[in-house]
Formats: sequence, C-alpha cells, structure tokens
Amino acid sequence: MDVHTPHAPVAPRPPRARVVAGLALIGAVLAAIGGTFAYLRGWFTPGRLTPDRFTDTFEQVDGPHPGFRRNHAKGVGVTGHFDSNGQGERLSKALVFRPRRVPVIGRFSLGGGQPYGADSPAAVRGLGLQFTQTNGELWRTAMINLPIFPFRTPEAFHENLEASKPDPQTGKPDPARGQAFLARHPETARVLGVLKERPTPSGFGNSAYHGLNAFLFTSATGTATPVRWELTPEQPFVAADAAPGQRDKSYLFDDLITQIQRQPLRWRLILVVGQPGDPTDDATIPWPADRERVDAGTLVLDGVESDDTALSTDITFDPLVLPAGIVPSNDPLLSARSAVYARSYTRRAGEPKQPAAVTPADARGGK
Repeated sequence: MDVHTPHAPVAPRPPRARVVAGLALIGAVLAAIGGTFAYLRGWFTPGRLTPDRFTDTFEQVDGPHPGFRRNHAKGVGVTGHFDSNGQGERLSKALVFRPRRVPVIGRFSLGGGQPYGADSPAAVRGLGLQFTQTNGELWRTAMINLPIFPFRTPEAFHENLEASKPDPQTGKPDPARGQAFLARHPETARVLGVLKERPTPSGFGNSAYHGLNAFLFTSATGTATPVRWELTPEQPFVAADAAPGQRDKSYLFDDLITQIQRQPLRWRLILVVGQPGDPTDDATIPWPADRERVDAGTLVLDGVESDDTALSTDITFDPLVLPAGIVPSNDPLLSARSAVYARSYTRRAGEPKQPAAVTPADARGGK
C-alpha cells in the first residue's frame, strides 16, 4: 500500500468505473497475449507454427551463420543514456518516465540474416534498446526505421519468409511466389506502396525509429492508455543516394561510428497517444496523424563498440521485457517476436563465435 507523509498531497482517486474498465482492458489483453503465445508454441495446434520452425525458416532464407542472430545479424553495439523530462509520467508510472537520467545499452543493425552482407540504403535499419531503471527493472524495445510494419500476423510474416527462400535453380527468390503472397495479403501490398513513397535517410544517425506495435501504458492512478512510440532524430535529414556507387561494404556502419566518435547522437522519444477505435492489434495500420504526441525526453548515444565485445551482444531485445507501467497490447506479433528471439538466442549462444563484420578496429575508427 502507498504511505504518505502528513503533509504530502494525495492524488485524487479516479472514478471507480474508469479503474475497473482499465483493469478489465488490461486483463483482456493479457489473456489474448497468453493465448497467442500458447498458439505459437504449438500447444493448441501441434506441428504448426513454432519458434523452432520460424527460426529454421530464417536460416533457410539467408543460410546458416553460426553464432549470429537469425535476423538483424549485422550490427554494432552502442551505449548512452536517456534523459526523461517527466512528460511521460501522466501516461505511465514506469520509473523511466520520471525526470531523471537512466543508462541505456543498444544495438544498431540491418535487417536480414547475412552478417557479412554489403550495406544498402534500402535495407531495413534497426535499433534495439535496453533502459535500466533505478529499481533495476528493464525496459527493452526493438525498433526499425519503418513507420508501419508490412505483416499483420506471425503467420503472414512466416509465409513471406517462405516465399523469400532462394530458388535452388537460380539462387534467388522466385518472383512468382512473391506476387502470389502479395495477392493473398493486400495489407502487405498496401504498406509496401506507402513505404515506397517515403524518402530514405542517408544513415543510421538521421533515421527515425518506430516501435510499431501498440502497448498499454498504466498511470499511477490506474488509467490505461494505448501508446505507440518512436524516436525522432535531432540530426538533420539527408536523403540517401539511391545509387551510391563504389562504397565500402560497411559504409553505413562506418559513417555511424565516425559520427558517434565525433559527438553524441540524439533522438527525442515521442509517445503517440491512441484514442478509442485506434487498432492495437494490427501494426500494418497507422494511427491518424492528428494523435497527441508527447515528447518524453532525449536519448543520447555516445559510445560504440563491435559486436565482438559489446554489452548488447548477449541481449535479446525482447519486446515483452517491460517495467511496471507498460503492458503488452493484443497485437499477436509481440508474443511471436518474444518467442522467436528466445529461440534464436538459445541457438547462437551454443554455437562457436565468429568475428563480427564490423570489427573492433572499425569501432575504434581504425579504417
């Protein structure tokens, strides 16, 4: 129970109906997440979609690369801190939103399972973060530079992976399989059309990163609010060169390393507040542009290190590692991501470690 000093102001209690409604909403969401996780584990439909099968398919698309993540295999670790301005407190009781500084461990990456592949401006850029609160609780999030996700369900994501497998005859994906997938999933075709019209930033440092999935923030008074979040860069936008010509194989990472070693990189953490009717179970649908946006503080990244030695190497940026004050929504992708991340980690942790594509010498500016 809360204990107050005689002179401390006591927050007014919210109407009972609103508290009950908030608790009912949270209970329903947790039940949905539990059911989805059981489904993914194959408890209800043995032999269907499981973490092992999902992880196997990643390996079949990009080949086996022992010791590496099965997706976002190429990356570098970063460190820094988050300076909260206190504006997020009214939405969530999580300590990370109180006015204070908390340490952050992170990792920039490129999508796909090729740890030694060449950087491309079209590759999906990822940023995983772990915030460590003053009470030791962790908040982990894995974001990408796309504002909406192409796949609504774990099954659709896996089906796309199957369609992306290289044809044994050509060594490349069969275009007919890709077109058939899009015909079955018009929501994916719609998202790809939207993304095609967006200008691509030139690097990691001037990219925005989006959490994509919705979560429920719970305030100190028990109010539950659907929220999505994103990181908006303070570094100025520069469009990527669609035909960069002769560039080093890891030019995106080399540029990132150079920038961080020159000065810290900064992003604003923006909490996008949902309203009744906004979907919380479909990451392919953006919320309306007029939704309230709360600037919760500044992320500062000032250290960079190779995957060979970085603290982030052994972290799974599991979206269900959440502090008190944030709970999952009913988005089925969340439990799927959590389960597959865990399976991928278990496999790579038991495999021989291979040198990272971006080496410690690169991370020290050795090039």
